[in-house]
Amino acid sequence: MSLKKHSNANNLQVLYEDNHLIIVNKRPGDIVQGDKTGDPPLSDIVKTYLKEKYHKPGNVYLGVVHRLDRPTSGIVLFAKTSKALPRLNKLFANKEAKKTYWAVVAQVPDPTEGTLVHWLKRNPKQNKSHAHKNEVPNAKKAILNYRLLKRLERYALLEVDLKTGRHHQIRSQLAAIGCTIKGDLKYGAPRSNANGSIHLHARSLQFVHPVKKEPISVLAAPPKEAIWDACV
Repeated sequence: MSLKKHSNANNLQVLYEDNHLIIVNKRPGDIVQGDKTGDPPLSDIVKTYLKEKYHKPGNVYLGVVHRLDRPTSGIVLFAKTSKALPRLNKLFANKEAKKTYWAVVAQVPDPTEGTLVHWLKRNPKQNKSHAHKNEVPNAKKAILNYRLLKRLERYALLEVDLKTGRHHQIRSQLAAIGCTIKGDLKYGAPRSNANGSIHLHARSLQFVHPVKKEPISVLAAPPKEAIWDACV
């Protein structure tokens, strides 16, 4: 089933906002930036929200700092000023932003806590990354830490701490150890979720504000749904 499209700025869940940046909780199905589907991107929804909230005439500035895959949910950070955007870009490039994810998987990993190191090779035609144990040509090194947070009736909740930011990194690395994310058909899940989402959620984000130099810590609730509800 295809992902549900969202286009209403009134339904936007804002987690943090000041003069320089805005952080929102992305719903599964939203695309962060426009693509060939022509569906309204989250960036445009946020612009509409800002335009209506502050009664802004003309165009609203919004800089995209990072992205989340369409079927995932959770924290997305945008820059509201041209001053903040390059500083936030540098912050992410230098790995100075700590991002934590939640993933619901069918298999409990063994061991239940550890570090995964793979070489990821992207296949643009399939829009998929393949994880290799050893270095292969044109592959990028991918590192993440994981730990088991909770055992559910049929699934397990993992917390994932990304050390590198690669294409489909969490999805491909967890699949490589037999822990495919629930609903992720592309990486080997036996069935899709009814709404086309996958059970991967950008749970928390911590960084030092690029202008105010204050620590910012944001937590995003997962979507309202039976399995996610059992995780919280």
